[in-house]
Amino acid sequence: MMKTVVSTITSTMTSTVTWTSLVLAALAGPAAAHAVLSPPEAPADSYFKATIGIAHGCEGTPTLRVRVRIPDGINSVKPMPKAGWELAIKRDELAQPVTGPHGERITQRVSEVTWSGKLLDDNFDEFIMQVRLPDKPGETLYFATVQECEKGVHRWIEIPAAGQSRGQLREPAPVLKLLPKRGGH
Repeated sequence: MMKTVVSTITSTMTSTVTWTSLVLAALAGPAAAHAVLSPPEAPADSYFKATIGIAHGCEGTPTLRVRVRIPDGINSVKPMPKAGWELAIKRDELAQPVTGPHGERITQRVSEVTWSGKLLDDNFDEFIMQVRLPDKPGETLYFATVQECEKGVHRWIEIPAAGQSRGQLREPAPVLKLLPKRGGH
């Protein structure tokens, strides 16, 4: 009796683990091949640690530059420097000044962040920024990312059209869905 129960539990666990592994592999497969923003969701009107993961180079060659365009509506960006990489920040004047979360007057915004260095094709790395998200729950933000390599370029800039899924795109832009606001600071 005990042997039958253990066998049934083991069989059920194996089926569950196998099924879970297959589902996770299917979900992770496309993401592993792209520039991916994680986490993919965050509360509106909050500070967010935006992490762009780069999983491979181009045609087997190293990544030399990663450029991320900051979506409109994000007016506060602080990129994290990376050891061995040069960091460049492009700023644009706002058409109309806005008031920041602490009452400060904002007249410029970071429109693009670029890291220049060398990431071998065999390695994975993350490019991180702290951003203040707009107060627009339900909105989807796209962080268009261009990955320049020794040979070739990946332009992770495609945005799905109405009725189209990200999975149908060849080089989808990293995406962030704004959730309802949380209380507090």
